[in-house]
Amino acid sequence: MSQQKRGPTQFLQFGVIGLANAAIDIGALNLLLILFHTDSKGLLLLYNTIAYSLAVANSYFWNGTITFKRSSEGSNRQRILFIVQGLVSLGVNNLTFLGTNELLNFIGINNLLQYNFSKGMAMFLSFLASFFMVKYIVFRDYQK
Repeated sequence: MSQQKRGPTQFLQFGVIGLANAAIDIGALNLLLILFHTDSKGLLLLYNTIAYSLAVANSYFWNGTITFKRSSEGSNRQRILFIVQGLVSLGVNNLTFLGTNELLNFIGINNLLQYNFSKGMAMFLSFLASFFMVKYIVFRDYQK
């Protein structure tokens, strides 16, 4: 498949896998909030980090197996780069989650709605950051 056609296909595949990751991410966050409700920023950050980390592990497996199969080597270099991009994306996710929470808290929106909307914004922005880092850094196709 040509490089031009592979980009949109990869983005679509990454998006479908991203939906599964989103279900894991938001499901884990809500489960933690239901079991251990909190309004503490520190615990919210911990819950968000746990939920996001579960989704990233799922992402690595499926994107390495399907989306970037052609350039996935399973090498230590790729694993380390994936971890680095995961940490950068986690930073984007956590900053967006906490920042949006602060904004919505100021407006006075219901906590559960606030947390879920914030999580949605965080997932969207970290999804975009992650796709471009995974495509152009982690699973970069060296066979040009």
